[in-house]
Parts: sequence; structure tokens; C-alpha cells
Amino acid sequence: MRRMHVHPCGNFKENYAQELTVFETDFGRIAVFLGLIVLFGIVPFVSSPYLLYVMNTTGIAAIAALGLNILVGFTGQISLGHGAFFGVGAYAGAILATAAGLPFWVAVPAAGFITAFVGMIFGIPSGRLKGLYLTIATLAGQFIIEYILVHWESLTKGTMGITLPTATIFGVALDNDRRFFFVIFLCLAAITLVTSNLMRTRYGRAFIAIRDNDRAAEGMGIPIFPYKLLSFAISSFYAGFAGALWAYYMVSISSEPFTLGLSVEYIAMVIIGGLGSIPGSIFGAVFITGLNEMLRFATDALMNLGALAGFGLNSASLREFAFGLAIVLFILFEPKGLAELWRIVRSSFRLWPFSY
Repeated sequence: MRRMHVHPCGNFKENYAQELTVFETDFGRIAVFLGLIVLFGIVPFVSSPYLLYVMNTTGIAAIAALGLNILVGFTGQISLGHGAFFGVGAYAGAILATAAGLPFWVAVPAAGFITAFVGMIFGIPSGRLKGLYLTIATLAGQFIIEYILVHWESLTKGTMGITLPTATIFGVALDNDRRFFFVIFLCLAAITLVTSNLMRTRYGRAFIAIRDNDRAAEGMGIPIFPYKLLSFAISSFYAGFAGALWAYYMVSISSEPFTLGLSVEYIAMVIIGGLGSIPGSIFGAVFITGLNEMLRFATDALMNLGALAGFGLNSASLREFAFGLAIVLFILFEPKGLAELWRIVRSSFRLWPFSY
């Protein structure tokens, strides 16, 4: 009897473990491994200080955007207070570093846990509110936190701000952009891996069930309110962790950056990157940070032209116009965001040279 050799002609899944795997093929694992080698072995050594600064701020924004996507994209809870939670993390890290004297590697995660507790407090209304009403509740939280950061002067130093000591890890001072690059992107890589695995657990599946239909999820036995609070806590932890990293990176902080505008930027990252997509959060952070830098150069050029032509230009209004236009265009033409474009590109390479 002749033995028949069976050759695989597709990527079949025979059990749930295969369905939930992070990388479906060895090619994906190899591509990520090579990408990490390029990211950590080549990029920081060939980039200019300005480019390193842009990439570092992008990496920090991506961590915060991942947290907001867990809340908005995966759980379906709208929040307009993410910028304030980012500020809570920045101030918590700064206070722990200066007043408590904690080292960098302790102060940053501790700031994340403090912010998670604050996020759970402002997430309590999610038990009874959803949609527009929950959005208004988180917007109120944004304004409350802004007020506290400015007026609780005995703790936050008010408008004077706080200057942090130089961050050190294992005796190595993070005193330049290149050293911070390694720390920021190692944190981003670790948090991305944790988030990918979180979405594969029963907690992640419960978040998605609540997003799709909370009444059906409750009928399936999922306790809605605890999971919503957990989502707020995880999202706020990411924001606080990123805020503390940002505070150490900037050395000196004040309450000015943590406004509603910052919350809108994070919402834009999630929408443009792709709701409910982990790579989309990173794509959105890259897009919005790059857009900010381009607008800064464009504003300088237009202001010079405006001075010559005799009219003024408000840079803040230009940024708001550009963000609004970008969000509207993506909602109209690619509602699934940059993550969907990336999926189409990957599928094209996977199917090449066939057209189907």
C-alpha cells in the first residue's frame, strides 16, 4: 500500500490554543524578532537627538494609547479623562521621586497603581451610566483632576511645578535621549506583549463581550460592573505608567499639558489607529505625534508668511483643525483605522502573486 503524503494548503486551527495564539506562523515570530533587533540594535545609534526625542515621546504616547484602547476599543466605555490620568501618573511619579525618595524603577510602576486607584474612583459611574452620560462623567473627572493639580499646592507645588532627579537603573544614569530610548521601548514592548496576552484571557473576552452587548454578557454570567471597573483600572494604570515615564524624561513638570486637549489627542490616536486593535494604538500614536511635529513646522512657516502678509495665525486653532479633519476623514473613508490598512497590506504580501 502506498503511503499518501499530505501537504498543508492552509493555516488550519484544531484547538482553542491555536485560535488564541499571538503569532499564527513562524514568519510572524521571525519578523517581530528581526524588527526588535533593528529597533534596539540600529535605530538608536543612527538617529539624531531630535529624532530620538520624537520617537521617545511617541513610545510614551503609545503606552497611554494602549490603555485607552483597552477601555474604549475593547470594553466600549468612552472616556474623555485620559489626559488627566496621564497627569496624575506624572505627578505621582514626581512626588514619589522627590518627597518619598523612591528610585525610578519603583516610582514609575507605583505611579501607575496610584493612577489605577484614581481611575477606579472615576469609573464608578460606569455601573449606572453609559454612552453620552458616561462621556460627560469622565469629562467632569478631567476638569476635577485639572483643578486639583493646580490648586493642591502643598502636594503638587501648583503652578511652580516639580523638578525630578535624574533617573537611574542599576547605577546607570538615564541622562540622554538614547538611554531613555532603550527604557521606553523595552517598556512598550513588554506592555504590548502583556496586553496581547490579556486579551486572550477570560478578562479580555469579558471586556469584548461587554462592548458587543452588555445585556447579553450579563445574561451569560459576566458581572458587568466589576469588569468595567477593572477596565478603568487597567487603562488608568497604563496612563499613569506612561505619565511617570514622561515626567522623568522631561525632568520638570507642571499642570499645563494635562488638559482636555491631551485627552482629545489620545482619543484621536485610538480612532485613527483602530478601535479594538493593539497595533492600531501604536500606529495612532505614531500618526498623531508625527502630525504634531509637522504642524509645528507648518505653523512656524505660516506665521512667518503671515507676518510678511500682515495677518496673524493661531497655532492652537491650526492643531485643532488638523486633528478634527483627520478624525473625520478616517471615520468617513477608513473607520477601522490604520490597523485595517496594515491588515490589507499584510494580506497582499501573504497572497502574492495571486489576486484572491
